[in-house]
Amino acid sequence: MKNLKWALAIAASLIGGPASAEISDNVVRIGVLNDISGIFQDTNGMGSVEAARMAAEDFNGGGKGIKVEIVYADHQNKADVGNAIARKWLDVEGVDAIVDVPNSAVGLSINTLLRDSRMTFLASSTASSDLTGKACSPNTIQWVNDAWATGNTTAAAMMSRGGKEWYFLTVDYALGKGIEAEAQKYIEAHGGKVLGSSKHPLGTSDFASFLLQAQSSKAQVIGLANAGGDTINAVKQAAEFGIQQNGQKLVAFLLFINDVHGMGIKVAQGLQLMEAFYWDMNDDTRAFAKRFSARPGMNGKMPSGNQAGVYASTLAYLNAVAATGSDNARDAVPEMKKFKGKDKLFGDTTIRRDGRVVHPMYLFEVKKPEESKYPYDYYKLVSTIPAEQAFRPLAEGGCELVK
Repeated sequence: MKNLKWALAIAASLIGGPASAEISDNVVRIGVLNDISGIFQDTNGMGSVEAARMAAEDFNGGGKGIKVEIVYADHQNKADVGNAIARKWLDVEGVDAIVDVPNSAVGLSINTLLRDSRMTFLASSTASSDLTGKACSPNTIQWVNDAWATGNTTAAAMMSRGGKEWYFLTVDYALGKGIEAEAQKYIEAHGGKVLGSSKHPLGTSDFASFLLQAQSSKAQVIGLANAGGDTINAVKQAAEFGIQQNGQKLVAFLLFINDVHGMGIKVAQGLQLMEAFYWDMNDDTRAFAKRFSARPGMNGKMPSGNQAGVYASTLAYLNAVAATGSDNARDAVPEMKKFKGKDKLFGDTTIRRDGRVVHPMYLFEVKKPEESKYPYDYYKLVSTIPAEQAFRPLAEGGCELVK
């Protein structure tokens, strides 16, 4: 009788205790959420979907026969649309992780929704540095760029080359404002000046009045704190105004290889830009890019830094699932944060307690047409910013996970 009581007590404790690690529905579902039809369709879009599929294929079950399913949706650059999709994925469709998410407003909304849920947020394209700062979440890992890194490292690199006086063309939402604020803070703290700033709506086609103001400011550097089609339009029209030919430097904070290809190297030549990934950096990046360009629908296109980030973050998450036997964020995210080593696409990489993935950043200059020897041979390396310098120090972000 005494042994029976002990057996019943043990059984009761097992029933009431925490569930063992497991893969829900016997499949790991990863949702690629991005802009498929708007201004980020080339830097993200279906290319990000293919990058996630490549990661799933390379994972190949993790040696444990783990099934992986990739789904995708278009958030249309609207926070409410993105939030509704994410909620449906969470509550109804059994999606375990969301990856990509360009547009900071959408990313911050999803970050809030998923906090303390079972879903992991792999914010490989959300640039708001709040994701690993005051809005940090135990469910979120942020890869590639963020506003702090983009603003500070770009400003530092340009100032080291004599760019002390700045004028900004800034998209009027969280991404642009965050980049400009971080860059201005650095510029003024290091003896530079911001002579002015023009705000423009997302999806602007005519930058003439903004560029004229920037030109008349006589600033040494005109900083484009925008992305996608906005940056492309601004650079094209800056070439028409002869801004760089007249001695002012044009620097793009968030520009990708697809954008340079879209505007053409003749227009983009001389443009300075900060990137976390370039397809032609080394043998590993070239091998990945060659495979990516041959994927259905890619038609020879090379991957952007954002698309490389989708691949890297998806594969890192799947490896964590294999290691823990669980697709729940409470198990997978802490496992991801153990990583410190060499990522094939991003080099020396560490995933910090605040969820920030740190890796080197690179200042490039777009080549002159005569310097380009083959398709997508567009960049020449100006300087490398080591991982430990490229991102906001851990103690300065205000993330509660660090305390």
